[in-house]
Amino acid sequence: MQGIMEFLKTDNYLLILSVITLSLFISFIFLFINYGRLNNKYKKFMNKLGNGKNLEEDLENFMYKVDRVEKQNAEITNYCRNLEDDLSKCIQKIGIVRYSAFKDTGSDLSFAVALLDEKNNGVVFNGIYSREMSNIYAKPVENGNSKYTLSNEELEAIEKAIVSSNIYKESKM
Repeated sequence: MQGIMEFLKTDNYLLILSVITLSLFISFIFLFINYGRLNNKYKKFMNKLGNGKNLEEDLENFMYKVDRVEKQNAEITNYCRNLEDDLSKCIQKIGIVRYSAFKDTGSDLSFAVALLDEKNNGVVFNGIYSREMSNIYAKPVENGNSKYTLSNEELEAIEKAIVSSNIYKESKM
């Protein structure tokens, strides 16, 4: 330890320290010049790849646009999900039965129409025609059934609606 303290007090120590500082300074200048050259080569390379435009700026713009498209795509997907949920509650299945309610009337002028959604909820209408009058009745339908008594024609219309193709789901693949 004593030897180190005596060495630090000599001029040799300052000389060695100066040489080390000078070599570090020269190395710094050399690295700074090489960095400048490399940076210029990089800029020329990026401009050359971009056909005179700065490729780095083009890439940044492209990434910004990709982010925007991803956000729009998420919004569109969410909107489509909401539409699909709304469509499940719309009339999608229809069943129609025409019949003759009374023997003395010609043609099948009476009818039963079932209008159902995806879950077989909706309404069934029954229009009864006679020579003297015409009446229309409506009954709610839940899960393909009604809490009201249904005629054979109303049951048949509901069955036809249930087995009919779902008009909104046909085009989906």
